[in-house]
Amino acid sequence: MHRETWIFGYGSLIWRPAFRFEEMAPGYITGWARRFWQGSTDHRGVPGAPGRVVTLIPEPGARCWGMAYRIAPADLDEVLRALDHREQGGYARHDVPLYLADGRAEGAAWTATVYLATPGNSDYLGEAPLAEIAAQVLASRGPSGSNVEYVLRLAEALEAMSADDEHVTELARLVRGRAQEQGTSARPDRPAERRGAHRPRPSEGSPGAELSVEDGGLSAAP
Repeated sequence: MHRETWIFGYGSLIWRPAFRFEEMAPGYITGWARRFWQGSTDHRGVPGAPGRVVTLIPEPGARCWGMAYRIAPADLDEVLRALDHREQGGYARHDVPLYLADGRAEGAAWTATVYLATPGNSDYLGEAPLAEIAAQVLASRGPSGSNVEYVLRLAEALEAMSADDEHVTELARLVRGRAQEQGTSARPDRPAERRGAHRPRPSEGSPGAELSVEDGGLSAAP
């Protein structure tokens, strides 16, 4: 595997990286499936009323699409400190093989750091029927905004990448439908913003300096 430093985001890191990076590229990891099985008491819910955010579960043959960010060596410690804090609600770092969508290196894997929450953490909620997850999402809000926003932004980001994820797509459909039935808004809390996470280093040239990345396991938890 290639030894550049990449961070792989599969939740809110797709649309809100909020750290310095040199390059972003769609990519995927294999053997992992995205699921709304992690509780969030620090971003999309509160203690006693957790929201639901994504984590990864092992699943042979699965392919999980997301966004990969290449980090400059000089920025790595700062970026990891920030992500460790952001993902402190049950997530830990793991290294995984990463495949970039542009096919560079002829399909060979790079190594990426990903944050995932395992069943051993205290906020883990585990599997539940999607209808129950949708009801919990509609009722949850935390310091980073509504749980509805998290679900819909993730679904929209994956759709924009032409990335198929039945679990996310079906949950978003249920959330929109129930919100309509209840006469509540299923729109994100804030209008879509231009992502400004790519902050060029002073010596960096202009090519690629202006990337259209909206300002999220991983999350405003993952």
